[in-house]
Order: sequence, then C-alpha cells, then structure tokens
Amino acid sequence: MPFLTLPVLVLLLIIVSSARAENLDAGKSGARLFADSCATCHRSARGLAKGRFRLTLYLFLQKHYTSSADSASALSSYLQSVDTSAAAPVRKSSARRPSDRREARPPRPPLPVRGR
Repeated sequence: MPFLTLPVLVLLLIIVSSARAENLDAGKSGARLFADSCATCHRSARGLAKGRFRLTLYLFLQKHYTSSADSASALSSYLQSVDTSAAAPVRKSSARRPSDRREARPPRPPLPVRGR
C-alpha cells in the first residue's frame, strides 16, 4: 500500500506547482492596457474618465475590469491624463447662446396645485 502513495504524492506535487497564476498585465503601460482590453468596446479613451476622481476610477477599474491593483492604477492614470488633455476649447465669440438668454429672465412662480 505505501508504494501507491508515492506516485499520488508526486502527481499532486506536479499539479500544485504548475497551477501558479501569472499576471499577464504586469509591467504594461496604461495606454497598452487600454489597447489590449478596452479598445474592443471603446474606440477612444477620451471622455471615459468623465471628470471622476482618480481614486473612484481606480476602485471601479480594480473591482470590475483589471487583474491587479497595479494595472488599475496605470489604467486610471492614463484615462485621467487623456480626459484632462481633451478639455473643451474656450469660445472666443461674444455671441450669447440661446440657453444664456433663457437664464437672464426672472423665474416664473410655480403653478397652483390642483385639488386643494
């Protein structure tokens, strides 16, 4: 009976030692992480951060889309850098937009509630 336990132990040792997980995203830049994982659904990285704080973006990516904290950090930094560099250009015309004209009017009083 002891001769059966040795092959079982060797087989178990081989299985356990080869089952180590490897992080395929380790050492990749934020741009490379975006290109490898996000570009299939999102055409561009611009606007994906949507003005979020880096910490909330990091936590969201770590929980849902990245395999490690390092890749979530690199990806969130990249998304924020692309988002801030794509700031809206400043208008130089002095023409007022229609929405600005509406705001210049005084607010109307509320309508009375029916049934009271």
